[in-house]
Amino acid sequence: MALTVATMGFAQTDDAWSVDYKRIEQSIRQPEFAEHTYLVTDNGVSAWNDAAQNQKAINHLIECCSQLGGGRVVIPAGEWHTGAIRLLSGVNLVIQKGARLCFSSDTSLYPLVLTAWEGLDMYNYSPLIYAYQASNVAVTGEGVLDGCASNTAWWPMCGAAKYGWTQQTSESQSYGSRNALLKMSDDGVPIEQRIFGAGKGMRPQMIQLYECDRVLLEGVTILNSPFWVIHPLKSTNVTLRGLTIENEGPNGDGCDPESCDGVLIENCYFNTGDDCIAIKSGRNADGRRRKMPSQNIIVRNCKMANGHGGVVIGSEVSGGARNIFVENCEMDSPNLERVIRLKTNTCRGGVTENVYVRNLKIGQCKEAVLKINLVYEPREQSQRGFYPVVRNIYMENVDCQSSRYGVFIDGLTDSTNVYGVQVKNCTWNGVKENGNLLRGLMKDVKFDHVTINGKEI
Repeated sequence: MALTVATMGFAQTDDAWSVDYKRIEQSIRQPEFAEHTYLVTDNGVSAWNDAAQNQKAINHLIECCSQLGGGRVVIPAGEWHTGAIRLLSGVNLVIQKGARLCFSSDTSLYPLVLTAWEGLDMYNYSPLIYAYQASNVAVTGEGVLDGCASNTAWWPMCGAAKYGWTQQTSESQSYGSRNALLKMSDDGVPIEQRIFGAGKGMRPQMIQLYECDRVLLEGVTILNSPFWVIHPLKSTNVTLRGLTIENEGPNGDGCDPESCDGVLIENCYFNTGDDCIAIKSGRNADGRRRKMPSQNIIVRNCKMANGHGGVVIGSEVSGGARNIFVENCEMDSPNLERVIRLKTNTCRGGVTENVYVRNLKIGQCKEAVLKINLVYEPREQSQRGFYPVVRNIYMENVDCQSSRYGVFIDGLTDSTNVYGVQVKNCTWNGVKENGNLLRGLMKDVKFDHVTINGKEI
């Protein structure tokens, strides 16, 4: 390990913020919609209907709206029950103030669709809101989307007793579905043969945007997802703005852009049972075959409470990740484990590079302000020997009042695959272990005016 305390300039960082950041910001295109407005209660949706009836009426109206050139499909104030919704090109699904759209846990209302689960391609239950190869799509408004997941609905499928699973639970991924899907990926089983759904216990995402372009999610509050909350997958020009995400369930990530190009996440609030934001690009063999990095991503002016990590890259990052900018965020919770987290392993491969972080205000986190882990999930049942690389990681002006460590890097022991990590102008107080933890092989890890518990390192 080569550790250098340096006072070198950060010219490449300055250039990235002044040139690359602005290029990304200006390149992300917003969706455009026709001015037509369609109210669902004028088209068969009723508070007296069951979820299946409303599902049919909402999806029929979305189809008509799209076919007629697009516009707004409006869910008015009130409580409405539904099953899976399919969002189509040109449609802005508006959840008005005072509206609460509640999703049934009746799995028969979620048809099998082409999707991905933890970075692995497959057919599974439709996400609660699903768009496939659509352009100019949005979910906006000031209302609430409630996935209605709980310890009696959806969550027990994870196979953990604390989320309601018992031996009598009819579906659970613990019965081997997750490992079966991993093996299918390693063995190159065609995606059309990877059929899951009924009896397999693989929970659907709340919102998935699969191969979509010009996407906007804005203003709504999203609660109680069965699994990941927002999952843009192989999509471009994605904007998330002003969202409130509360999801304390298993694998309850707030937003997981996967193999996406051009993503802006701003002014959002995250309180989650897993990572708040987790940037991904496919898992293991599937991610390497896909060869689609997540890139050109901006996260700014967000607030994070509980979560395994505030802004995370990985662990399903086999396609790589690059050109990621994080700024002006606030994080504060004894149950927020890390602020910035990069996690991967030798099942993944891939290169994570050019990550820029600045001007974060941190109250407290449980473990580390910055954690880079190349030995994540060491017991994963998958092929190994695909060494990941993490390089060119820059952090500046990130202050924290309480943590266990400042920087925690867990590198490989047989290859130097972490390098070019630069931390500048940071003050970390209340560091319980009184410093950093750096183990394994790494090089060019540099600290410039970093103070831990009142002492500059």
